[in-house]
Amino acid sequence: MRSSLHLIGMGKKTSLRKEEIIMRIKKLLDSIGRDVDTVSPDETVYDALALMAKKEIGALVVVEKKKVVGIFSERDYARKVILKGKSSKKTRVREIMTTDIIHVRPDHKVGKCLSLMTKKRIRHLPVLDTDLVYIILADIKESI
Repeated sequence: MRSSLHLIGMGKKTSLRKEEIIMRIKKLLDSIGRDVDTVSPDETVYDALALMAKKEIGALVVVEKKKVVGIFSERDYARKVILKGKSSKKTRVREIMTTDIIHVRPDHKVGKCLSLMTKKRIRHLPVLDTDLVYIILADIKESI
């Protein structure tokens, strides 16, 4: 089985090669940058989705007063807005964001991140250092 990981930062995706799986996240951050798209918990779900569509990404880190307070993903939208008959233009991100954030630090190895994402069944994994968000690891693809 082969795994690959996509990194989302500054609205662009980068795929990793096999040899890059064993490196530390910090090294990747040094090469691709540390900016990540964020949203306020008071934004509407509609506005957050518009940003995600514009950037072609599947999740945003939710930041309030320079502190990470959650993560908002397409999955949150599908399960907590669409399926419950809510309006994305009336619902605030804070009402549906995931607040129990599984994350890693820059000194984690990429392979460990892949394992964690598989074990926890998550598609988006923020890289945090204190409350600074560097990037979101996303979209594990597995093939035989």
